[in-house]
Amino acid sequence: MDLGDKNCWGNSKDTWRTTLVLAYQSLGVVYGDLSISPIYVYKSTFAEDIHHSETNEEIFGVLSFVFWTLTLVPLFKYVFIVLRADDNGEGGTFALYSLICRHAKVSLLPNRQTADESLSTYKLKQPPKRENASKVKVLLEKHKTLHTALLILVLLGTCMVIGDGLLTPVISVFSAVSGLELSMSKAHHEYAVIPITCFILVCLFALQHYGSHRIGFVFAPIVLLWLLCISGLGLYNIIHWDPHVYKALSPYYMYKFLKKTKKRGWMSLGGILLCITGSEAMFADLGHFSYAAIQIAFTFLVYPALILGYMGQAAYLSKHHQMAHDISYYVSVPESVRWPVLVIAILASVVGSQAIISGTFSIINQSQSLGCFPRVKVVHTSDKKHGQIYIPEINWMLMILCIAVTIGFRDTKHMGNASGLAVMAVMMVTTCLTSLVIVVCWHKPPILALCFLLFFGSIELLYFSSSLVKFREGAWLPILLALILVTIMFVWHYATTKKYEYDLQNKVSLEWLLALGPSLGISRVPGIGLVFTDLTSGIPANFSRFVTNLPAFHRILVFVCVKFVPVPFIPPAERYLIGRVGPPSLRAYRCIVRYGYRDVHQDVDSFESELVNRIADFIRYDWSHPEPIIDPGNEDDGFQSTRSSGEYRLAVIGNSDFSTARAFESEESLEQISVSGSFQTVESVADIIDVEMNPPIKRRQVRVAVDDHNDSDEPEDMQMREELQDLLDGQQSGTAFILGHSHVKAKQGSSVWKRLAVNVGYNFLRRNCRGPDVVLKVPPVSSLEVGMVYVV
Repeated sequence: MDLGDKNCWGNSKDTWRTTLVLAYQSLGVVYGDLSISPIYVYKSTFAEDIHHSETNEEIFGVLSFVFWTLTLVPLFKYVFIVLRADDNGEGGTFALYSLICRHAKVSLLPNRQTADESLSTYKLKQPPKRENASKVKVLLEKHKTLHTALLILVLLGTCMVIGDGLLTPVISVFSAVSGLELSMSKAHHEYAVIPITCFILVCLFALQHYGSHRIGFVFAPIVLLWLLCISGLGLYNIIHWDPHVYKALSPYYMYKFLKKTKKRGWMSLGGILLCITGSEAMFADLGHFSYAAIQIAFTFLVYPALILGYMGQAAYLSKHHQMAHDISYYVSVPESVRWPVLVIAILASVVGSQAIISGTFSIINQSQSLGCFPRVKVVHTSDKKHGQIYIPEINWMLMILCIAVTIGFRDTKHMGNASGLAVMAVMMVTTCLTSLVIVVCWHKPPILALCFLLFFGSIELLYFSSSLVKFREGAWLPILLALILVTIMFVWHYATTKKYEYDLQNKVSLEWLLALGPSLGISRVPGIGLVFTDLTSGIPANFSRFVTNLPAFHRILVFVCVKFVPVPFIPPAERYLIGRVGPPSLRAYRCIVRYGYRDVHQDVDSFESELVNRIADFIRYDWSHPEPIIDPGNEDDGFQSTRSSGEYRLAVIGNSDFSTARAFESEESLEQISVSGSFQTVESVADIIDVEMNPPIKRRQVRVAVDDHNDSDEPEDMQMREELQDLLDGQQSGTAFILGHSHVKAKQGSSVWKRLAVNVGYNFLRRNCRGPDVVLKVPPVSSLEVGMVYVV
C-alpha cells in the first residue's frame, strides 16, 4: 500500500480502516525479529552466569527485567518518543542525521547549495528565530571536529545495523531449529541442527533476488499466528502452573535478583537484552507504514503477546526445577503441539531474518547515496513500493558470513553475546542522535534532552557493558565487523570529498571553452554529450582532458551533476535544476539532478528522455523570460556577475503549478527560479504541453517539438525554434555519456595514514566496486571514459 494514499482518505472510517490494514501489514515486516526473541532469551540468560534454583528468585528476577526492559525501551522510548523524530515520514539512523543536517550546518556532504533549502521536503518545523536561540546548535556548527564526530557516530550505528543483519538470521534460525533436540538423541542432534540451519539460511538468501514483496503476503499471517501461539501458550502455562507469576513484574524482584546473583547477575543481562532485539526496526521501517499503524500494532498486539509469552515460560520453569540444566522455550510447550509450534517458530524466524536483511539492504543504499559506502549494484524489485531493493554483492557476502558464524559459534550463548552487543550499540547511537533532535530540531530545553539521554542512555549502557565484558565469548565479532566497516566507509567518504575539492580547485573557466573553435582544430560532432561531474558550477577538468586528447565535442553539450540532498525524497517537479553555460549559440547547458537518500533512480532511457524534455522546457522558458527576476531587496549586479563568469541563472524545471517566482543567490552566485509548464505567457508552448485540468492533481507530458505553425518573425522566436531543432537533431543522432575514470593518490609529504587510506584503501575499493557507468545504468556502447589522476 502506498503511503501517498493517506492524503486521499475520505473520512475517519476510511482512515482507521487503512491504519488497521497498515498495522496488520507491519507485523510481517517490522516485528518478525522482535516476536521470535522468546525462543532464545531465557536460554541465553541462563547459559552460564546464573542458574535456576528452587527459590525461583533467578527466574522471577529475569522476568521482571524482561518486563521493564520491554516497557521502557520499545514502548516508551521508541513508540512514544523516537518514532516522532521522523524525516518526512522516514526513520532510521540516516533519517535522524539528515534531520539534524537540515537544522544545523553540520553536513560533510560536498556540492551543497542554498537552492536545496527551497525544496518542499527540506521544510523546517520551527521558525528561524527560535532555531537560532539554541546554544547546542551554535556549538555544533562552530567546531568542525564535531561534524566529523557526528558522522563517525552515524557510520558506527550504520555498521552495527549491518552487524545485526548478519547475526539476527543466525541466532533466530538456529534457536528455532534447536527445538529438534527434544525429539532426537543428543548425538543425532549435534549433527542435524547445524546443517539444517545452514540449509535454511542458504535458501533464505537465495530467494532475496525475487524481492520481499513477492512473498510478503505470507509474512504477516505467519507472525500473527506466532504471536497468537506464544500468547496462548503463555496463558495456558500461567493458569496451569503458576497463576501468581504476575507478582514477579514488580521491580522489587529485580533488586532481589541483583542482590543474590551480584556480578553474575550483571553479566547475565547480556542475555536479557535480547528481548528487545528488533526494536530498532520499528523506527527504521517507519517509511513503509505510519506512526499510528506501528503504535497500534505494538501496543495492542505485539507487546501483550510477548509479555504473556515470557510470563508463561517463567510460570512453567518455576514448577520444574529439574529443567535447570536445559532452559529452552520448547520445554514449556505441551508435547501434543510441540511439532506445530516448531514449524511455526522456524517460519517466524525466517520472516524475522527477512526483515533485518531487507533493512540492511536499505541502509547500505542510503549510505551509498550519501557518499559513505563504495558503489554497489542496487536492484529495485518492485515498481509499486519504494524501498524494495536487492543488492547482490551484499546478499552473498551476508550469506557466507552467516554460515561461517553458524559453524564457528555452534551455540546460542556466543551468538547471543554477539547479537546483543550489536543491538545495544545501535540503540545507544539512536539515543544520542534523538537527544540532538530534541534540542536542535524540536527546540526543546537542553535539560529535557539531557534527561532523555541520561535515563535511556544509562539503561542501554548497563546492558552494553554486560555484553562488552563477554568480548572473548562472541562479543568481539560485531566490534571487529564495525571497525572494518567504519574504516571502509570513512575512507570512501574522505577520498570522495577530497576528489570533489580537487575538482573544485581545478575547474576550467568558461573563457577556455569559448576559445575552442575551428581555428584551433576543434570540431562539433552531431549528437548530445552528457558530461557527468560532481561540480554544480564551472567546467570540470576531465572535460578539458577529453577535448585535449580528442579535439571534438558534441553539438549539444550538457554538464550533468547527479547530487544527493539530505532529504528522503525529492518531488519530480523539483528534481531538475537547469541553466546555460555560456551564450545560447554555444548550445551548452548545466543540469543538476537532485535525489533524496531513498529515491529510486531512473533507468538510462527514461533519464535521457526526461533530461532532454526538461532542457527543451528550459529553452522555451529562457527565451520567453529574457530578463532575470531580481529580488527587490537585492537589486545589484549579482546577475550580471554570473553572466560575466559564464554561469547563467538556474531554473527549477518541473511539472507542478507555479504561483510566485523566487530568486536568490546560492553559494556559487547562481540564481534559482521555479519554473512550470503552466506559464500562460509562453504562447508557443501551448500546443506542446498538455495539462490535465483535474484539480488538485495536474500532470503534463512534454515532448521535444518545434512549432512550425508559429509564423512570428520575431528574432527571439526564430532563435528559440532553431535551438529546439538543434536539440531534436541531437537527440536523433544519439547520446554519449562522458564519465571520469579516476585514479587518486596522496600528495607527497602526506602522513602515513593518509597515504594508506588514499593510495591503498580507496584505490582498492574503487577497483573492486561497481563503476559509475553501472551505478548510472549507462550502456557500454554509449559511454566514454576519461582518465584522470587526482592528487589530494
